Amino acid sequence: MAFERRKRNHSLESTLQSLADEELMALVAKGQARAFETIYERHGGAAFSLAYRMCGSRSLAEDVAQEAFLSIWRSGGRYDRARGSVRTWVLGIVHNRAIDALRRTVVQERRRASDEGIEERFEARERTEVEAARREEASTIRGMLETLPDEQSRVIELAYFGGFTHSEIAEMLGAPIGTVKGRMRLGLEKLRGQLAPQGVMP
Repeated sequence: MAFERRKRNHSLESTLQSLADEELMALVAKGQARAFETIYERHGGAAFSLAYRMCGSRSLAEDVAQEAFLSIWRSGGRYDRARGSVRTWVLGIVHNRAIDALRRTVVQERRRASDEGIEERFEARERTEVEAARREEASTIRGMLETLPDEQSRVIELAYFGGFTHSEIAEMLGAPIGTVKGRMRLGLEKLRGQLAPQGVMP
């Protein structure tokens, strides 16, 4: 009996491994956990890498990746193959979760800094002046992005914090690459106008 069960499980695993991502997502939409596990095995590493690159913290990146995959499990039916590959879709969700996490972190640190004294707290935490400057620059740019139209801030976030190329961003957003480049150009021009007086350029 146990042997037969193991044999069936092995057969199911082999079948799932042979399916394309899009076929697996159709099964995920029907609540099939094994199909979701296969999606995670294929894309979990890339999801964590992106989250870590954006967050700079292993523990925060793990939380972001976990939240992203929980969201995917709960809303697997929302995947639309016409808007790009499964990997691009997954990384788009991770990107959004990472941005949300970074914004929450900024708010929390501002509160703590005001309570405990910003100089004492940050002087102890920053390892080098270069690292402090890099974080300050990224924080400044994040704040400025909020002043841009959503379609412009999104492409800049994907490029600046996510490290995606124009073509990858176009696939992720389901937009022509020319549109993505246009939004990038307009957004960067506005950012440069705001950041130049501060000596920070995106």
